[in-house]
Amino acid sequence: MINEQTLLFILNDAPYGSERSFNGLRLAINLNEQEVKTKIYVFLMSDSVSCALPKQTPGEGYHVQQMLEILLAQGAKVKLCKTCCNARGISELPLIEGAEIGTLDDLSMWTLQADKVICF
Repeated sequence: MINEQTLLFILNDAPYGSERSFNGLRLAINLNEQEVKTKIYVFLMSDSVSCALPKQTPGEGYHVQQMLEILLAQGAKVKLCKTCCNARGISELPLIEGAEIGTLDDLSMWTLQADKVICF
């Protein structure tokens, strides 16, 4: 039997236009639904920081904001890269409930604590 694992997901791509962030989030949600206990951390970098903005209304298909909200409801921690948010002018915008701005120090600590780091 596998003991509890800490998994860090680092996302880099915008929520739409590519399916990389979508695929990372769906894997994280699925892992949380397995019998093995997991701690999930999600760090949003580069264009993926916009995944945590509220009031998204995608036309059809997947809904990244809702996927992050599901992960947060499951107990995951979600942080956005402060430098990446500043570069995109979104540091002062509201975020979905539970997501917060983080730093490279936060990512470093999560990386050291993680049993596995998964990048999308």
